Amino acid sequence: MNTIKINRETLLEPLYAVSGIIERRHTLPILSNVLLERKGNEITIVATDIEIQISARTVCDNPGDEKAITVGARKLLDILRALPEQSEVTLALQEKKLQVKAAKSRFNLQTLPAEDFPKLSLAEGASTKMTLQQKVLKELFLSVQYAMAQQDIRYYLNGLLLVTGGDKITVVATDGHRLALASAAHKTEGTQEVILPRKTILELSKLMSDSDDPVEVELSPTQARFSFGGIVLISKLVDGKFPDYTRVIPTTHNKKLLLNRVVLLQALQRAAILTNEKFKGVRWVLVDGSLKIICSNNEQEEAQEELDVDYAGDALDIGFNVNYLQDVLNNLDCEQVECALGDANSSALITVPGNDNFKYVVMPMRI
Repeated sequence: MNTIKINRETLLEPLYAVSGIIERRHTLPILSNVLLERKGNEITIVATDIEIQISARTVCDNPGDEKAITVGARKLLDILRALPEQSEVTLALQEKKLQVKAAKSRFNLQTLPAEDFPKLSLAEGASTKMTLQQKVLKELFLSVQYAMAQQDIRYYLNGLLLVTGGDKITVVATDGHRLALASAAHKTEGTQEVILPRKTILELSKLMSDSDDPVEVELSPTQARFSFGGIVLISKLVDGKFPDYTRVIPTTHNKKLLLNRVVLLQALQRAAILTNEKFKGVRWVLVDGSLKIICSNNEQEEAQEELDVDYAGDALDIGFNVNYLQDVLNNLDCEQVECALGDANSSALITVPGNDNFKYVVMPMRI
């Protein structure tokens, strides 16, 4: 490593970018480390958890020989965060230890050999490539990621389906109780469907910016690669068959309500105060001109909210998990939403008026 002289912020930013995937507990000690690689005056920092690998580049003030070592990610990150802003930091390798110096501060950290670091190898075979604006891909992920399953035995639900082909890109997430779908116009060569792991989606949503800057996406049969702003994220894909989402989306519901998103969200938040940890159900009672949102608990307490609606049709009494309704309303950025309902045993479809690129389906629950 020789000696690296670098500004604190210049080193801290890429270290932050890669450290998010590092788990607190590991059976392999080296997975708690980041790989520092130097070529000339360019520094590449790499982190991996075996399934995902993130690398980020930065430059130091002084060029030097090619060298690579690994060092504890959390300790290096905590040290840099604790140093004064705009500090000049010097890294020097001395007898298998990395010395971190800034002003009168000195830290000697243990290292592990770079050759033991398990870098992901690039997948072979045909791949689909495309370039999007970061804000477009980030918005797609944020529109649906809350519907991904968490630690479901149906492992293919613990992620997000990405579909390319024709003139659009589509993302779908479901946990079996609700489903969110979002799409954006984008021409791609060939059709491909891949399931990206939950952790990959959450990291990408944090790392990508709300800008027009490009993100290059490369999809192979076993791997996905995202390159943007000096960061490269490589992820293994989830091997499994995603459910046929087109069959889940109702098309014949005739009870339709146009509701103010914020007014509905606030009514649900108030009603949810009387739910408990085990039971999160609310009833929607729909009659001519009125939607009542009712929540009761096992202590015989009850909350009731009433919204005026433009509706004239058959009465309906249907139950939902209030969290699932709040999730979609919190993650939309629109004034109104449309709710299409069938009968008490049918799922509800929530859409945005004038926007065919978003659909949210939520299953009813018995109350």
